[in-house]
Amino acid sequence: MNPIVMELQVPKAFSFEKNIAYLQRSANECMYRIEDGFVYKAIAHGEDKAVMKVGPSPGGGLRLELIGVPASVEARDRLIAAAQIYVKEWFDLDQDLSPFYELASGDRLLQEPVEQFHGLRLMGIPDLFEALCWGIIGQQINLAFAYTLKRRLVESYGTPVEAEGVTHWLFPAPERIASLSVTDLEPLRMTVKKCEYLIGAAEAVASGALSKERLIAVGSLREAEKLLTGMRGIGPWTAHYAIMRCLRLPDAFPIDDVGLHNAIKLQLGMDRKPTKPELVALSEGWRGWEAYATFYLWRLLY
Repeated sequence: MNPIVMELQVPKAFSFEKNIAYLQRSANECMYRIEDGFVYKAIAHGEDKAVMKVGPSPGGGLRLELIGVPASVEARDRLIAAAQIYVKEWFDLDQDLSPFYELASGDRLLQEPVEQFHGLRLMGIPDLFEALCWGIIGQQINLAFAYTLKRRLVESYGTPVEAEGVTHWLFPAPERIASLSVTDLEPLRMTVKKCEYLIGAAEAVASGALSKERLIAVGSLREAEKLLTGMRGIGPWTAHYAIMRCLRLPDAFPIDDVGLHNAIKLQLGMDRKPTKPELVALSEGWRGWEAYATFYLWRLLY
């Protein structure tokens, strides 16, 4: 079957070049691959699977191609809808960045990164379980090792999707991880605590006790944070990380993030990391856009 090709409209403040540069920050990423200026990523809807090929279109938008689509018309239609929704969330295409750029233009910490990375979107993780796992995996370790642990988890328990002779991966289903024991996860070389946290998050999502829809329905950042931090292994940093990457609430703020502290230290030429009161004062002007401010400052480092 011929590939299915679509074009998605993008907002004015959008640069595919800046976004793909962000996606290329680690050669050890296992959830997508980048080749010839396009990003390839597996997509699923129920049992139907395909691979998305995303890149710039001649018309100025995003070119979205589906490869390896099942022959069924119903499956094709389901995957087309799922892929469009996913890419819009992944690239945060519905967000108007004009207010953020306006406040950033007068902020001593943000002026440089918004000029350097103008058009960069806060790249999302639309799947809640994947966002929580990435937050848990990344707790108290460096980014390079976090990517290694994620790859081990995905290639051990994820679902392979073949297209054009290349294997792509779907993130492990929460039901799959919920069925495991800490002993099962030992070969991944994670700490026992992280294994327990991953299994606990999987059980909550698989049972329906926790869902993206439920978090959105609570109606506020504070209530979403409260719900998430009620789970073992999810503190304020992990909660805010998942909220900013999955729920896309622009006021999510992982204020205790080490990368954020290092970026501010770099920007201000400090010989130490900022204190919590200093962080609160420095971020006063970011109100309502803390997630984007954090993301742009992170980009200075990686």
